[in-house]
Amino acid sequence: MVSDLPDLSGALLVRGDVVTPTAVVLDGVVAVRDGLVVWVGAAGDVPAAALPPAPPPGTHVLPGLVDLHCHGGGGASFPDATGPDDVRRAAAEHLRHGTTTLVASLVTAPREVLLARAALLADAADAGVVAGLHLEGPFLSRARCGAQSPDDMLAGDADLVREIAAAARGHLRTMTLAPEVPGVADGGDDVLGALVEAGALPSVGHTDASAEQVEAAVVRAFDLLATSPRARGPRPTATHLFNGMRPLHHRDPGPVAACLAAAARGELVVELVADGTHLAPGTVRAVMDLVGPDGAVLVTDAMAAAGMPDGDYRLGPKAVRVADGVARLLAHAPDGTVHVGAIAGGVAHLLDVVRATVAAGVRVVDAVRAASATPAQVLGRPDVGALVPGRRADLLVTSGDLRPVRVARAGAWVA
Repeated sequence: MVSDLPDLSGALLVRGDVVTPTAVVLDGVVAVRDGLVVWVGAAGDVPAAALPPAPPPGTHVLPGLVDLHCHGGGGASFPDATGPDDVRRAAAEHLRHGTTTLVASLVTAPREVLLARAALLADAADAGVVAGLHLEGPFLSRARCGAQSPDDMLAGDADLVREIAAAARGHLRTMTLAPEVPGVADGGDDVLGALVEAGALPSVGHTDASAEQVEAAVVRAFDLLATSPRARGPRPTATHLFNGMRPLHHRDPGPVAACLAAAARGELVVELVADGTHLAPGTVRAVMDLVGPDGAVLVTDAMAAAGMPDGDYRLGPKAVRVADGVARLLAHAPDGTVHVGAIAGGVAHLLDVVRATVAAGVRVVDAVRAASATPAQVLGRPDVGALVPGRRADLLVTSGDLRPVRVARAGAWVA
């Protein structure tokens, strides 16, 4: 998107190949004033006296990225945070790598833990450290628990949703749920309805449901959101599509087929942990071809080890070992030996996911859109997610191979 050239005196000008929601402006310029984008256009349209020097060839200017699903980073974990310093440390790790809007994710845990963490993260959201809270559980399928604790998974409880929403003080953004769990999507006073009433989005995930069960839940969520005055967006989501779900089979299509069909209809947005570990490149490419960058969001599902060396970490109550850049659960056998099991979250930053998605054959414009404008729309945040005049000046300058060079949030460079 290119607008007429305004008076650029006193503006910060950032030059490179600018990635807008629909195109790449080769040798473009983003002009920033008072924390907002005021102009985007070609460098050739800027008066020579004001034009910054040309950056190294291949330099890109991206919008700040928006991550809807992140459990931590920099050695700190949102599910295990005991104070604001832990939250800031995890958020700062991703901010330094270009994620300027981040939703903090919890995992299944006892009621008192979820309430305490929701209150802590609400404080962080009030301070602008995170953009809200995502609960991955506790109303999930024990059969598809993945790295979550099945002992803490519950039948649907609308009153608990209301308690958590009250503790989150308006910052509850999404909750992952399994539609087949009793009390989750039965109708009436169920979890799905309580979430929409609280202004949060239901997200299908960690589910062993049939395609029909998922279809019914998605249709109900979509209809409820359409009539809710508190809805921040019109579409529910699917938590890390494929992962933590009954697999797709031609005689048992399950959640995957139902979610893809709903996303193709514009009734759902699917998350993709396209980090090269959770999904094969061909899977990422196929999904993006099917639903496009408006029907999919790239997420990290990152845990504490993001940005850290291999070693042992925790994800809620679970012990995790990171080896060769892959996080897996640790299990202790009766004989004392230690075994590694299921993948336990990601260790990538969102820019790494964008880079892997481009390497999978997705256009850079589409990969960036799925990591910025589309998740911003899911959050109901028209002020972030794109290099468009009037939006918050969140910028990510990268090298030609999409490695971070510099990050600005609200027009201020991040140390």
